[in-house]
Amino acid sequence: MDSIEIKLTTRERDLILEHTFAGNDLTDRIKLAELKGKHILIRYTLEDLDELVGYIAAESNHTEDRNLQRQLDRLFDKLSRLIEDNND
Repeated sequence: MDSIEIKLTTRERDLILEHTFAGNDLTDRIKLAELKGKHILIRYTLEDLDELVGYIAAESNHTEDRNLQRQLDRLFDKLSRLIEDNND
């Protein structure tokens, strides 16, 4: 299965690692990724990325912290667009 490269900021990485219940199968590669310039570059299959996006959405829907919800929603939108762009 093909994979796509994802650029995350350190804040986006921290949102995933600190605020979602994504399993180690999804987060280990984030923890091991190197910072390249201002971004962390990670490769995911579309299936894995879709699963990760689900965890981000779940946390956004359940948090009572409005600022955290906005940040998670932005990350959700960013990654969802990547999925849509690569499904064409």
